[in-house]
Amino acid sequence: MSFPWAEHYTPKHPVMQWMDEKLPLPRLVYNAVGAGYPVPRNLNYFWNFGVLAGLALVIQIVTGVIMAMHYGANDLVAFATVEQTMRDVNSGWLMRYAHANGASFFFIVVYLHIFRGLFYGSYKAPREMVWLLGLVIFLLMMATAFMGYVLPWGQMSYWGAKVITGLFGAIPVVGEPIQTWLLGGFAPGNASLNRFFSLHFLLPFVIAGVIILHIWALHIPGSNNPTGVEVKGPQDTVPFHPYYTAKDGFGAGVFLIIFSIMLFYAPNYLGHPDNYIEANPLSTPAHIVPEWYFWPFYAILRAFTVDFFFVPAKLLGVLAMFASILLLFFLPWLDNSPVRSGNYRPTFKKFFWILVIDVLILGYCGGAPAEEPYVMISQVAAAYYFAHFLIVLPLIARFEKPLPLPGSITESVLNRHNIKGEEDALPGMGADPQPSNAG
Repeated sequence: MSFPWAEHYTPKHPVMQWMDEKLPLPRLVYNAVGAGYPVPRNLNYFWNFGVLAGLALVIQIVTGVIMAMHYGANDLVAFATVEQTMRDVNSGWLMRYAHANGASFFFIVVYLHIFRGLFYGSYKAPREMVWLLGLVIFLLMMATAFMGYVLPWGQMSYWGAKVITGLFGAIPVVGEPIQTWLLGGFAPGNASLNRFFSLHFLLPFVIAGVIILHIWALHIPGSNNPTGVEVKGPQDTVPFHPYYTAKDGFGAGVFLIIFSIMLFYAPNYLGHPDNYIEANPLSTPAHIVPEWYFWPFYAILRAFTVDFFFVPAKLLGVLAMFASILLLFFLPWLDNSPVRSGNYRPTFKKFFWILVIDVLILGYCGGAPAEEPYVMISQVAAAYYFAHFLIVLPLIARFEKPLPLPGSITESVLNRHNIKGEEDALPGMGADPQPSNAG
């Protein structure tokens, strides 16, 4: 979408004029994140998470490159080089903890970003491509995080690699060759570390490239907003800079404060203590779990415990786990309600929060031992997860009666302020509705 009222870049300094003529990079930045990009005037702090995800990626790339300078991708020295980095390299402990916790914070902001998109209908037309590219980024993040978890070569690293790659072995005919190809052998070892290290180093830059496409696709229709109403004129927008750069700066400050508290006071809280034990193929941990951000999908995987006719339970679990993510790619066409924002969809709002609780339950069960009652709870929660997208959402879109939408973004903003002003003017609310001239 083009915004004819957007401020256009007009360089005044001769050097900038020459740069704009030869390589219009300043114009590109100005139009992408500057005053040349108008955005809806009613965006709230839930729209901070996209910028925070970009900040988290920068932290991961910088700390990851520094860690790679001291890492040895060999099963004989991998564990020792990580420990040496922690103890002997200047600020090595800081880089390692920042990289490990940065992955968790990256997933936290991305999960919040996804659920914000689910609530406000950011996956609906004309922003389907923005949603699809966002899911591609999410899949790349999961692959990168899994391979990064293997690199420290602790007990959880080794056995996590063995269990997760073993899932491919459940696929008929091609499963075992794929597993062998991924590992470079029949068990995690030196070849696995080399492959995972190479891909773990490469994929963040691929993620950065897809993020550029994600932002590009976003700038075509423009940003969604809490009302879900499209921009109708210049009165509905404000320039991205300085209004939202200031708002994003505040969000980044809060993010960095929380990240620093975790980094300096609880750096191992989100990790597993067994990963400080060097990998031992002859000693299986009592409870093998992936990182916490994979727990909901791990719970879906373990929810299948009985074979279905000739289909093994393990294969069903693998298919369900991948389907739980691939299902999100079809969401723009599963939910065909004409109203985007959950603020104007009362029935949808209730089921959205049920979905949030359901995912949290799956996450808890994914980190719990594979025993009752967690397996049964996982089965119920996994069944609802699929039912929500395949049954509940289409039915809500068909039978729900949405609330009246505002005529424009400006109308919704002004009405909210007018209502607040009227409430503030009521008796007992701190204002006198009939001021007296006496005295």
